Amino acid sequence: MGAASDVKKAYRLLQRALRSRKAVQSVRRTIASTPPHPENHYKVAVYFADGAVNMYQMRQWYRPLAELAKRWPVVVLARNAVGAQTLLAEDAPPVAFVPTVRDLEHFIRTQDIRVVLYVNQNTRNFQMFRYGRRWHVFINHGESDKMYMTTNQYKAYDYALVAGQAARDRLGRTLWDYDVDQRTIEIGRPQADHYSGVLPYTPDERIVVLYAPTWEGDRPSAHYGSIATHGETLVNALLATGTHRVIYRPHPRSGVVDDEYGAAHRRIIAAISAANGADCGAQHIYDNGPELGWQLVAADVAIVDISAMVYDRLAAGKPLMITYPVDEQAAIDEGGYLSDCEWLTEDAAADIVREVERVHADDDAVLKLRMWVQHYFGDTTPGVATAKFHAAIEHLMDHWEEWRMREVGAAASDEDDDDEEEKDEELGG
Repeated sequence: MGAASDVKKAYRLLQRALRSRKAVQSVRRTIASTPPHPENHYKVAVYFADGAVNMYQMRQWYRPLAELAKRWPVVVLARNAVGAQTLLAEDAPPVAFVPTVRDLEHFIRTQDIRVVLYVNQNTRNFQMFRYGRRWHVFINHGESDKMYMTTNQYKAYDYALVAGQAARDRLGRTLWDYDVDQRTIEIGRPQADHYSGVLPYTPDERIVVLYAPTWEGDRPSAHYGSIATHGETLVNALLATGTHRVIYRPHPRSGVVDDEYGAAHRRIIAAISAANGADCGAQHIYDNGPELGWQLVAADVAIVDISAMVYDRLAAGKPLMITYPVDEQAAIDEGGYLSDCEWLTEDAAADIVREVERVHADDDAVLKLRMWVQHYFGDTTPGVATAKFHAAIEHLMDHWEEWRMREVGAAASDEDDDDEEEKDEELGG
């Protein structure tokens, strides 16, 4: 048994090495066929050391970075060949492939990079921290109340760009000796100004309900998935009304651990297909595409599990409900928004039509939601978050100039002191 396991591990390692080698060759061919990066051009760098598995962390920043690049040229420092290959094939900012520290050093010497942005906590970020005379800034890849949002690793960065007051309060409660006021800058969620995708249906009078469950989880504390407990019931009820449109966007890993969960997922897909077949005007959607954005804006009401989707939808500022886990061992941090959200229990899922109507039309629920949106993201008026993001970078650039002038002044003062010493020596001689 042990020998067979070792063989499988060795085979997986070999396959990974071959994929990496092919990716390196592909990236180098692509780069060789494009014009070289102009020297001293880029002022902002995004450091990304991951492969394809975490590309979602970069993708959500493509459009905000494209807007920023109109003022401050942006480049992605890609350390992983597969990640670089994906970036080069997509609508990403310009990419510098710097797999080794020597490559990284060489590229940095040819540029005027003053601000380095980080979208995650990859351990290889530490290799970039060695370079001073530039600001290292954590921008993250989302907003939530997960433990990830209060890691002590925040202290490794000069600054953190955070969504709003909720993030500042969270860091202030958790991190020892961390100056939240000095080291964090609120920018809202600039991604919300650039939601991607085109509606795959023609809007009409139907109430649009987004159901975006997570996967079943691989341990009791993470059993947040609702497909098998709430999902079938609520989707079937909504499909039957003739006045609702369902957008079903499940987590891509749904059913990888629990066969029953996967079976429920497939039954929902089949039910959506059948409903569309019976009524061509229904236009229910099974959404398994890579783009996330249009769903959050289009839905009149969203139903999500405890996951990052809670906060993605919250940033849109529109009504949502969160499924309450059936497993009593599921860990629920009922601080923050989860202390005051609209929960949907398993029993209430059978009455989903009335629940949707309630959160959609209840003025008190809408008012409460707006309060939490303000707490987490500040002003969500279109364009405001982008303006805050640009202002934050502008502030960091100005601050960089202040420190550079201090160094220039100090160097000039040292030269003057040296000149005076030389004169004193000449007079003394």
